Amino acid sequence: MTAILEIEDLRKTYERGFEALKGVTLAARAGEILALLGPNGAGKTTLISTVCGLTVPTGGRARVAGHDILRDYRSARALIGLVPQEIALEPFQKVWDAVRFSRGLFGLPRDDAHLESVLRQLSLWDKRGAQTRELSGGMKRRVMIAKALAHEPRVLFLDEPTAGVDVELRRGMWETVERLKADGVTIILTTHYLEEAEALADRVGVINRGELLLVEETGALMDRMGRKELVIELHEPVAAIPAALAGYDLDLAQDGAALVYCYDRRAERTGITRLLADLQAAGLALRDLSTRQSSLEDIFVGLVQEDAA
Repeated sequence: MTAILEIEDLRKTYERGFEALKGVTLAARAGEILALLGPNGAGKTTLISTVCGLTVPTGGRARVAGHDILRDYRSARALIGLVPQEIALEPFQKVWDAVRFSRGLFGLPRDDAHLESVLRQLSLWDKRGAQTRELSGGMKRRVMIAKALAHEPRVLFLDEPTAGVDVELRRGMWETVERLKADGVTIILTTHYLEEAEALADRVGVINRGELLLVEETGALMDRMGRKELVIELHEPVAAIPAALAGYDLDLAQDGAALVYCYDRRAERTGITRLLADLQAAGLALRDLSTRQSSLEDIFVGLVQEDAA
């Protein structure tokens, strides 16, 4: 699939020497959802701000549909929609006027049918005559998205789009993102809600301290790095793991009432059958067995901790 966003060795160093971006290289495919994960201060917002022209890079290059963000700024920026973290709306402006004004900023002709479609898609049509100060936080964030879509961008940056939004509205936002993808919009999403990335993203990028640690298909990342665990509940708690079981990757639950066995679910032999036999030989009676798969959150925390080591 063709890359619509190409970032090569992008760098940003501030006056006092702080390196916010340390040579980030990334390509986003047309019509995909790419989630960028990272702790606070990792460089996510700086990366977005640089591509969108709010910050000037100190090295490297970036192109949107072939347009260089510096040499051909206007053409590149016209293809980008940006929804920043902060809600910035004129409080007394009506929703319809705010969205129509955003379209006009890009020099596009009036297209009320398109704006109506955007507002309906975001469940804002009934609020088109309301002043933005009258809206809830979730609705205001939807207005921000509507403004970003008013000029029909091909790449949409969503910087923490569901921050401060309740669960119901968050799921509504997810549906909106899925519809935008179906319309062919490329979406770059930053989020602290890892279940959001796991549910929505085609690919996941992890950034930390200004460096991109990896970019990988979400499912492939889960398969490659996700651990599976067998939780073995015991009839009677134990104070320690018996010496006869020392060869297994076992952890003892805090209350001593369960053992947790980690294994690679892709391996031909998981060792579970032999473990169960050795548990019986060690005199441990089992109450129940269950399995659980590690989440994207587990993987993310592990990568960031490893990078910090």
